[in-house]
Amino acid sequence: MAVTVPPSPPTDESALQTFGYRQELHRSMGRYASFAAGFSFISVLTTVFQFFAFGYASGGPAFFWTWPVVLAGQIMVALCFAELAARYPISGAIYQWSSRLSTAAFGWFAGWIMILGQIVVIAAAALALQVVLPAIWPGFQLVGGDPAPTTATGAANAAVLGLVLLALTTTVNAVDNRVLARINSIGVTAEIIGAVLIVVLLFTHAEHGPGVTFSTGGHGGAVGALLVGSFTAAYVLIGFDSAGELSEETRSPRRVAPRTILTALTAAGLLGGLIVFAGLLAAPSLTDGRLAAEGLSYVLTSSLGDWVGKLLLADVVLAITVATMAIQTAATRMLFSMARDGVMPFSAALSRVSPRTGMPTGPALVTGVAAGAVLLLNFASPEAFLAIGTTCIVLLYLAYAMVTGPLLVQRLRGGWRGGAPAGVAEDGSRLFSMGRWGLPVNALALCYGLAMAVNLAWPRAEVYAPITGHWFFQWFTLLFLAAVVALGALYRRLRRPAALLPQVGQIPVGNTGQA
Repeated sequence: MAVTVPPSPPTDESALQTFGYRQELHRSMGRYASFAAGFSFISVLTTVFQFFAFGYASGGPAFFWTWPVVLAGQIMVALCFAELAARYPISGAIYQWSSRLSTAAFGWFAGWIMILGQIVVIAAAALALQVVLPAIWPGFQLVGGDPAPTTATGAANAAVLGLVLLALTTTVNAVDNRVLARINSIGVTAEIIGAVLIVVLLFTHAEHGPGVTFSTGGHGGAVGALLVGSFTAAYVLIGFDSAGELSEETRSPRRVAPRTILTALTAAGLLGGLIVFAGLLAAPSLTDGRLAAEGLSYVLTSSLGDWVGKLLLADVVLAITVATMAIQTAATRMLFSMARDGVMPFSAALSRVSPRTGMPTGPALVTGVAAGAVLLLNFASPEAFLAIGTTCIVLLYLAYAMVTGPLLVQRLRGGWRGGAPAGVAEDGSRLFSMGRWGLPVNALALCYGLAMAVNLAWPRAEVYAPITGHWFFQWFTLLFLAAVVALGALYRRLRRPAALLPQVGQIPVGNTGQA
């Protein structure tokens, strides 16, 4: 009697082949490493310490209440991304998702905007060292003078420290993804422990009651102040899509990536909100101007004592380093994914993966050098610090909207479905789906993303050029965005039409549910 042997379930590698791609990146990341990729991009210690002073100076203590609003909006975006990560576990997530939900041209611009946004985020994260290192030891102020990032000497020193950090992160991103994942996991663990310690210690040293969070200040009355104050939360709560970016290096990505996208954002959102709240309560003074100038570094060293405060600030330095590295990793995967489809300049070189390390070295070098070039703006003016930070957020918000927008169109057309076979993984388990809540959540996610992008990009002179009033910095975000779109359009016009379509992996428009 013949015995029928059931076929083996498809592997992650064979599932990737259904999209037209070979397994070149080393698939060695587990669930925690995937979570670490998203959490380290967000990096609450990096970004909260970097932008707390700005949020407080803009909106007063009430800027805390912008945090849950932004978190709720980003969770809706993350829910949409979780559905997509389950169905398209491919590197270059934003580009891949947008291309499959809309057209090749629209998806190309989404990827182009995302890459440049990520490069600017790398530079902005590297600048965060200036907020912390001189507070630990004045010797880190290498160029001398005032270490505040809003001063000429502070801005110049931030660029110097950032360039040193970029040299380190670029090297690590070219070595081996197992080394990268290990550093990421260790760094995220240390960051979570440090964040929890900071929250607990600040709460035990509270100087004010929760009622202080209802005081506003800053620009344009209460509403205007909170709109500007929301920049802090908007800058912190981005990058959760990184777990999707690393899908080709993650084991069982259809199940793992959706969960880690959501858990990374939720964990970072809760920890970051608690840090902001505890920092306001523990501040020695809310009126002496130091909180608006020095931010949380001042709170830690003043409230917890010099030794404990500086020890925790050292943990923040580790978080900044790992965050910069993780953001650069996400950018390299996006650039690699587009180059692999032959739709970027020098695609052959940028799509090459080292068989030994499993790393795309070319994209790592390009993103490192490009981010270093952005850092040079800090030598021109301290106002570049905020211009760089805001510009990168706007670019990422627009790229996110170029995914949630087409996804909403597909839902309205009935072309997006969460059931079988699209809703089942290779091992038979069901994939993440919002079900009937998908349409309202998707619509709210798109509206929130577009509204926040407009808020961030609005050319407020008192925000973007408070020192010199220079029109260039006031309009920097819109000018940069216009330049990004113009350069992209010029490149597409000069290239042969055949080079503008993905060579492999592109599936028909509207076939959004099939693997």
